[in-house]
Amino acid sequence: MQLIIVTGLSGSGKSIVLRALEDSGYYCIDNLPASLLPEISQHLSATQQRIAISVDMRSVAIEKLPENISILRSQGIDLKVLFLEASLESLVKRFSETRRRHPLSNDNTTLAESIQNEKQLLNSLAELGHHIDTSNLSANTLRGWVKDFVSQDNNGLTLLFSSFGFKHGIPLDADFVFDVRSLPNPHYDPILRPLTGRDAPVKEFLDKHEIVHQMYQDISQFISKWLPSFVRDNRSYLTVAIGCTGGQHRSVYLVEELGKEFSNGEQKVLIRHRELEII
Repeated sequence: MQLIIVTGLSGSGKSIVLRALEDSGYYCIDNLPASLLPEISQHLSATQQRIAISVDMRSVAIEKLPENISILRSQGIDLKVLFLEASLESLVKRFSETRRRHPLSNDNTTLAESIQNEKQLLNSLAELGHHIDTSNLSANTLRGWVKDFVSQDNNGLTLLFSSFGFKHGIPLDADFVFDVRSLPNPHYDPILRPLTGRDAPVKEFLDKHEIVHQMYQDISQFISKWLPSFVRDNRSYLTVAIGCTGGQHRSVYLVEELGKEFSNGEQKVLIRHRELEII
């Protein structure tokens, strides 16, 4: 049986994820009390091979989630945890637009305070699984990322390279962040400006600069040196974020090149371009 636990902040997109998993053939349960996880998993294992369960602040006994995840894994269940989060600004905007009530809101707290309180309460759950920062993601992009997530098996580590633009904020789900804004910027060339780091003219422009190759080698050597320690720590995912100003040229180029290099190793590799996927 394959079991995916979906958790995270209210308003971060858990409903979208559950629908995407349902479309992928998972039997989905929303807002299950965490204390019932072992019981419901055992009950469904006879009839369902792929199950997704949402557990969040609305759920009863959410503090039992880490313990019950350990129990299920000790029973040999193929279990993955997906933790969704988003920036305070994004969450405030979403709740304001939908006029939904935050689960922790009351007459004595503002919406922003309720969100911050929830972040603190869920802090211990954030380390249980793979993070996705949905702050700037469209629903279609999030659905695509979920499909990437479920397509990865549980054997070994998945190395995820993500490009982003600093002017849109640092991704919350990154384990390492590298700043490449000091590199020559194709943005100032009117011909290259509308292109991306995946286009040949931009690649040729960046390839001509030795400082670009030095930056690439430094990042590559750092990852190569420390990757084995994360493998030994039984990590399932390691997210490396590369940021330039707009997330269109330099960071995209380096993520593509690093992805190609590390795809030749034993670990699985995923590539994401946050700003290019915003619709």
